[in-house]
Amino acid sequence: MPNGNWDNSPGKEQTMYISLIIPVFNRPDELDELLASAVAQTGSVPPFEMVIVEDGSTLRAQEVTERYADRLTIQYIEVPNGGPAKARNIGAAKARGKYLLILDSDVVLPTDFLHHVQESIASYPCDAWGGPDAAGKGFSVIQRAIGYTMTSFLTTGGIRGGKRSLEKFKPRSFNLGCRVDVYRALGGFSEDMRFGEDIDFSLRLSEAGYTTRLYPDCAVFHKRRVSLKSFFKQVHNSGRARIDLGLRHPGSTKPVHALPALFTLGMTAVLVLTLAHTVLWLYIPLLFSLIIFADAWRTTHSSETAEWAIPAAWIQLVGYGSGFCMAFWRMRIQGKGVRNAFDRTFYDK
Repeated sequence: MPNGNWDNSPGKEQTMYISLIIPVFNRPDELDELLASAVAQTGSVPPFEMVIVEDGSTLRAQEVTERYADRLTIQYIEVPNGGPAKARNIGAAKARGKYLLILDSDVVLPTDFLHHVQESIASYPCDAWGGPDAAGKGFSVIQRAIGYTMTSFLTTGGIRGGKRSLEKFKPRSFNLGCRVDVYRALGGFSEDMRFGEDIDFSLRLSEAGYTTRLYPDCAVFHKRRVSLKSFFKQVHNSGRARIDLGLRHPGSTKPVHALPALFTLGMTAVLVLTLAHTVLWLYIPLLFSLIIFADAWRTTHSSETAEWAIPAAWIQLVGYGSGFCMAFWRMRIQGKGVRNAFDRTFYDK
C-alpha cells in the first residue's frame, strides 16, 4: 500500500517549478554524470532543484553533490536502505516544486530536456507523464543492444506503452513526472512492493481518474549499467511483478502480458521436439534470431549492436516469460498470494 508522511498544508512553500527526485545506491559515478547533464541544460529552463536520496549506500555520493552545490539547487538526504520506492517518497515529501520528476540514477539528460518538459506541460497539460528512453554517446554495445530490446515492438516494447504500444501508456520510474499534489494525494509509491511499483503507481493514477501522457520529446539517455546476467534478473523480476500487479489491480493483466510466457513455453517445446524428432525445428528459433538481427540493424545502424541484440532479446523474453510463469504458478495456481517484498535488503537480488 502507499506510504509517506506528506505535508499537505495550504501554506507549504513551493519555490521551484519542478523537483527532480533521484534515489541513489552505491552509484556516485552515475550521479556525477546526471548532475553534469543537469548543469548543461540549455534553452528556456524552468527553476528546478535536484533532490538526491542516498538509500543506505556504503559508497556515498555526498562528495559528488558538494561539487555541484554552487551550480545547482540540491537537497542531499541520507536514509537507511529501504528500496527506491521509499527513497522516492522521502524525496517527494521534501520537494519544493509544483511538479515532481522521478529519475533513475543511471540516466543522463539531453541538453534541452527541461526545456522540452516545460513546453510539453504548457502545450499538453496532464496530471502525470512519462518520456521515452534512448541510447546516447558513450553507450557500450551491450547497453545499446539492451536499449533496443527494451523498446522494440518485437520484444516487450509493445507492452511497455508508447506510440506503437499494444496497451495504454504507463509512465515508468526512470522518467516519470507528476503534479506534486497528485503524487501526495495517492500517497506516492507503494513501499511494500519489491518490483513493479512504478506500474502500480500508474495503475492507481488511472483508477483515481487522473490523466497521463507520453511526452515524446522528453527522452532521457538510459545507460542501464547491467550485464546480460543482471539483465536476466531484472526482466525475470518484471515478469513476476506482473502477476503481483494483477492481484493488486484485478483486470490489469491483459492477454498481451502473457506473450513472453507463451514465447518461452513455445521455444521450450521446440527444444523438446528437436531432441525427440528432428533438427528442422531449430529453424524456428533461427528465424526469430534473424528477424531480431535485421530489425536491430535497421534501427541502430550497427551490425555489432544487432549481433548483441540477439542474445539480449532471448534473455529478455525468456527472463520475463519464466518469471511470469513461476509467479502465475505460485500466486494463481497455488494461491499463495503476493510474496513478501523485503525478505532481504532491496538491492540483494
